[in-house]
Amino acid sequence: MKTAPLDFNNQLFSFRDSLQGFAFSFTRNEEDAADLVQDTLLKAMRYAQSFQEGTNLKSWLFIILKNTFINNYRRKGKFNSYMDEASSIAMNESYFNLTYNTGESNCSVEDIHKALKKLSQGYYLPFIKYFEGYKYHEIAEELNIPIGTVKTRIHMARMMLKKNLRMYSER
Repeated sequence: MKTAPLDFNNQLFSFRDSLQGFAFSFTRNEEDAADLVQDTLLKAMRYAQSFQEGTNLKSWLFIILKNTFINNYRRKGKFNSYMDEASSIAMNESYFNLTYNTGESNCSVEDIHKALKKLSQGYYLPFIKYFEGYKYHEIAEELNIPIGTVKTRIHMARMMLKKNLRMYSER
């Protein structure tokens, strides 16, 4: 990109209204559309160096917006699918849980939170992002670290959690 950063940012924001309308066509909600436009503009600024001079800036922004929407939609779909499955399992097992409840489940949740708090930020963030459904390359991109480092940190976080929660593996 040969354009000065300030000039480039001004050009980006000149398309804000067009992006807002395009985002609304996907989200059907003003606030969600505004969030999507904001994410799009942030990504465009972050990847300004990859913009090729002579490329249609408006088209480039629309592609970023569309891809951001699709990725967010997939992420939400995975999360909702997981939650539906978890709810289904909980409903199927509710009969047994109603007759047998020693408070162990509350303790294990508390212990899991304590174990997570013991992780350093370098291990915690990649692990939580992965747990939330982000892909390795998305985590690497967001945290600005190599993908191999992301995989290693997630693996190490699992090992630390396993060690800190080994009392439950003995049951």
